Amino acid sequence: MCRHAAWLGAPRTLASLVHEPRHGLLRQSYAPLLQRHGTVNADGFGVGWYDGARAEPVRYRRAVPIWTDENLPGIARAARSGCLLASVRSATAGMPVEESATPPFADGPWLVSHNGRVAREVVRELADDAESTCDSAWLAAAVFARRRAGEPLGEALAEVVTRTGVKDPGARLNLLACDGVSVAATAWGDTLFVHLGDHPRDGVLVASEPLDGRPGWRAVPERTLVLASPDGVRIRPL
Repeated sequence: MCRHAAWLGAPRTLASLVHEPRHGLLRQSYAPLLQRHGTVNADGFGVGWYDGARAEPVRYRRAVPIWTDENLPGIARAARSGCLLASVRSATAGMPVEESATPPFADGPWLVSHNGRVAREVVRELADDAESTCDSAWLAAAVFARRRAGEPLGEALAEVVTRTGVKDPGARLNLLACDGVSVAATAWGDTLFVHLGDHPRDGVLVASEPLDGRPGWRAVPERTLVLASPDGVRIRPL
């Protein structure tokens, strides 16, 4: 499994997801509290953000434990955006540990991260090609194919997850995606939480588990789709 988190709202730094919170992704990489499968996320990490100069996000990925990268703290303090995504990886058994297999995956303006596992032969039916042979890359490719066909971000995630879940009942399909102006996520097989500000326009955090001890973190029900935009957050069953 993995852990991931995203922010949508007023610009803030990547460090607000990774280093600054008491239980940010740095700590979740070696001491997750709620992770149901696996105990450490040391098979790589990735971050993505939108700098405003172009539609495509900026990414930084490594196939090493996040705590070993001496460059990331400086990058995370400098990278600032109203839409951020970060992940730490625990590779599915048999999957490669390499940068191309490390979320977030990207296609045009879209970023996708996967927390879970799925049989590759199932998800390969939903996409023509993928960046890596790993299961997460094929899931991301299936989402990207639907976005290119015109499906909204949330509907693309929902279709891929529900179709995959029918064919692989044991799959764990927590997906997290963004496009610079919205965030979508699924809870299917592991934990997912949201944290809202006092007003919907204050912003929203979506994370595998709470990043800190502040009140207001809300557990997302199993088999649910989360849709976050500047207008607020909607949560609906899958």
